[in-house]
Amino acid sequence: MQDDPIAFFLTWTCYGTWMPGDDRGWTKWHCGDQVPQPRLADWCRDKMVDSAVLLLPEQRTMIESVVREHCEKRCWCLHAVNCRTNHCHVVVTAPNYDGEQVRDQLKSWGKRRMKERERQLGVAEECVRDRWWTRKGSVRYLFDEDSLSAATTYASEAQDVGGSSANSL
Repeated sequence: MQDDPIAFFLTWTCYGTWMPGDDRGWTKWHCGDQVPQPRLADWCRDKMVDSAVLLLPEQRTMIESVVREHCEKRCWCLHAVNCRTNHCHVVVTAPNYDGEQVRDQLKSWGKRRMKERERQLGVAEECVRDRWWTRKGSVRYLFDEDSLSAATTYASEAQDVGGSSANSL
């Protein structure tokens, strides 16, 4: 039996920015990494019920603040958070929590804050966006300090320089 993870490397994408079948590759739930399938990606794009989300700098900062606040409230150790234009990375230690639970809580609180901000800006209630994120997201369980360090470096720094060894976690 494997020990409990020391941290989670969480990634989720903004709604409509990374479709199943995408040319960059994609992950099928419970089946792992998949090869590009352009027809599937086109079909998924056609089924979208809202426009794709690309986060503005203010929104990215807001999501990062939400993640920090929620981790502090839960007494989770946040190692890194980096909200990008079309996805978010979080590396966090959350004892006694499942990684999917942690990811889903962070996504949910981010969505709430984004909706609150739209209301503050005077967006009519029927026009307040409900879909900010894609379903699910990635949860990588980190079991040693090297993996934690690689994930933290990737989330914090490597996004701007094109990758790191964390991709092979």
